[in-house]
Amino acid sequence: MKKRPKILVVGSLMMNQGIETSVIPEEGQTVMGEDIKKSPGGKGANQAVQMARLGADVTLIGKIGRDRDGEELVKVCKEAGVNTEQIIYDDVLPTGSSIVLLETVPGQKVKKRSIVIPGATTQLTVDEIAYLEGEMDKYDLVVLQNAIPMEVNEAIAGYAYKHEVDVVLNPAKKLSKELMECVTYMIVNEQAAKSMTGIKIHSDWKREWTRFNLDEARVVSAVIRGRGVPTVLITLAEKGVIMNTPERFYYKKAIEDVEVVDPRAAGDAFIGAFCTRLCTDDSIGKVLTIANYTAALSIATEGAIESLPTSKQVREYMEQKRDA
Repeated sequence: MKKRPKILVVGSLMMNQGIETSVIPEEGQTVMGEDIKKSPGGKGANQAVQMARLGADVTLIGKIGRDRDGEELVKVCKEAGVNTEQIIYDDVLPTGSSIVLLETVPGQKVKKRSIVIPGATTQLTVDEIAYLEGEMDKYDLVVLQNAIPMEVNEAIAGYAYKHEVDVVLNPAKKLSKELMECVTYMIVNEQAAKSMTGIKIHSDWKREWTRFNLDEARVVSAVIRGRGVPTVLITLAEKGVIMNTPERFYYKKAIEDVEVVDPRAAGDAFIGAFCTRLCTDDSIGKVLTIANYTAALSIATEGAIESLPTSKQVREYMEQKRDA
């Protein structure tokens, strides 16, 4: 990396309760779970920590309660090298939390289901972040998600756009026109892409290279780009990632032969690596490759923040895979 990127992340800090089970209960049914673990996370915290572990200078802003969960989240982020001094505290609501159900059946893909209790996360206000308008010039990149109120995202993206700072957005629902027009890079998964466009990208395991319908992926990304976002990425889990830019269309396969232990932070690992490398002089192909390796390492490790690798671990993993 030729320089240390300075990145602002505004998003959620959540305490996760991960429950592992081989059977998801139906209505009225009680089943036995295999394990339960508490794990710090939240999209904002996950992405910020991943960037810091890969060498970026990261500032994280979000809202938490004055409770033990909030204290633990701040501690974990600080230990990873994230600047947490601008995190805001709510005197009434608790820190956000989530229940993550991991359905683990031997020989099958691990399936993840989440229930989020946002708590203080959604109480972040425009007034509380208005000072950022005068600080945007300090950053190389601004990273946002839908976990915070839409009006806050719109305000921050507007500040960045005014100061010609690129904005990365990781949404999970439809967005306002005002926000779309200020975003430089949008990163969505298959489910979010379908929700935004109404078009499903079908899997096709007969296609030896992509394993999905590439034409549908082109159309979906083009539809989103047509709404004002210059560059769109769609992450496709074990099938890889596509990237549609004003110049060209990219496809990168996922890393093969990876044991899926816990997929909950894979998307955030990818985004953290993509954003960090985007701020360097790397080619897009290299940026996507490193992001894929980072995500692969994450899914092979339990937990959310705990699963996010360092730059040294990513380098060693890439060498190991090349030598295999």
